[in-house]
Amino acid sequence: VQLQASGGGLVQAGGFLRLACAASGRTFSNYDMGWFRQAPGKEREFVAAISWSGDYIKYAEAVKGRFTISRDNANNTMYLQMNSLKPEDAAVYYCAARTRGTYTSFLGYDYWGQGTLVTVSS
Repeated sequence: VQLQASGGGLVQAGGFLRLACAASGRTFSNYDMGWFRQAPGKEREFVAAISWSGDYIKYAEAVKGRFTISRDNANNTMYLQMNSLKPEDAAVYYCAARTRGTYTSFLGYDYWGQGTLVTVSS
């Protein structure tokens, strides 16, 4: 499955952005999906994940209550609504398709989008 993330940009602290991840190739609805992020000098970290059906959702503690993950299997797209953004949310955000392992480990995701940059000014 090929993934393309979009929607990043520059936003002031307290603002919002909506990221999208468009999938093509293999059947999108076969995959659990996740969002990860990586800030300069830091390791890639888990942000949120959603099961193939949308019935199971998990968030990192740092974004719980502010971010919302969703998916539209009919249109092969996943979303990440990010509200109340903080400077520490600034990073390159990646979407990925999970094939094994736990939802929160990047090791279980074999397919990755190219990333979209989120910059949050204070």
